[in-house]
Amino acid sequence: MINEQIRDREIRVIGEDGEQLGVMSARDAMKLAQEADLDLVKIAPAAKPPVCKIIDYGKYRYEMARKEKEARKKQKVIDVKEVRLSPNIEENDLNTKASAARKFIVKGDKVKVTLRFRGREMAHMQTSKHILDDFAEKLSDVAAIEKEPKLEGRSMIMFLAKKK
Repeated sequence: MINEQIRDREIRVIGEDGEQLGVMSARDAMKLAQEADLDLVKIAPAAKPPVCKIIDYGKYRYEMARKEKEARKKQKVIDVKEVRLSPNIEENDLNTKASAARKFIVKGDKVKVTLRFRGREMAHMQTSKHILDDFAEKLSDVAAIEKEPKLEGRSMIMFLAKKK
């Protein structure tokens, strides 16, 4: 909120150089801001009384946008890559899928390992859990199990993440 939008009866005012001007009415603070050719900006609306500062609003918005951009630059986006397996997968195919998952994990992504069951494979769901265990064992040097294998509908799902 800026200038006339501030409707509070009493506000704590901070001057343009950062000094405390004390608690006063919004109207008096508005007059001070107009005399300095600046804006009255509400900085902390949750405080009792709310804190307002006499500053140039355009400059304030620019600074806030810059801080936000810096914060976005520093955050790391973690993608979740998926590797699909089937219950009757052969050892070489499992090794190929494991090496693909290894690349994802080394790059910093999480890996969702899905063991899909179709038709008659549904009868042997619990006996196929060892495939996911073998897969996790192949990647145990770089990855840790984030979520244990869990049955969801027609598939068993496990999440792997980079070891800390």
